[in-house]
Amino acid sequence: MQLAHAIFEPAGDGPHPTIIALHGWGANAMDLLGLAPYLCDGRFLVICPQGPLEVPLGPRAVGCGWFPLTMGGPANVLEILSARDNLRAFLDSALQRYPIDRKKTVVLGFSQGGVMAYGLALGEPERFAALASLSSWLSKELVAAFSTKEIDGLPPMLVQHGSADELIQVERARESVETLRSLRAPLTYREYDMGHEISPQSLADLSAWLEQKVLSPIVLAS
Repeated sequence: MQLAHAIFEPAGDGPHPTIIALHGWGANAMDLLGLAPYLCDGRFLVICPQGPLEVPLGPRAVGCGWFPLTMGGPANVLEILSARDNLRAFLDSALQRYPIDRKKTVVLGFSQGGVMAYGLALGEPERFAALASLSSWLSKELVAAFSTKEIDGLPPMLVQHGSADELIQVERARESVETLRSLRAPLTYREYDMGHEISPQSLADLSAWLEQKVLSPIVLAS
């Protein structure tokens, strides 16, 4: 597998409902792994790949990223799509290596990782049972890279954002929500009194949403 990654394995042989958890700029594969025991009582297999870019954080500290930042400018779609292709290859390898329930696979991303999650789900919505975007944004340039046919039938999506987010303004999340609604995405949006983070309340809401949409979905009779 080309990307370094961390993994949380639930009890049992599987196949397991699975979360592909994508970290933000400057973090690493361990950043979101600590969420695993708190999501639906640890029933998900959680796989956390690490972005391939090195992000200098100080004299002796290095983090990781998925694609170069543009510092407020238009998104570099080619860089995002290249990173997305790497993640698609990683997911293909993970499906062969780990006991993943292909019908209950979730893509989750925090901050820059949320952009990658959007890229995966917009291009291949049939691969995912749900998407969770935490403190992130969806660029219109990325949406424009996919045809309407490709993004038909999007999975349930949860967007969470802090009203006091100092890195990604909440207005960007609200704009992303409007874009998703225009794509007819089944959408749940929640704002919290927090910054660029995951709070105990947002984590609890995420867990409840995963339980409802992935582990115990209500199937209406035809």
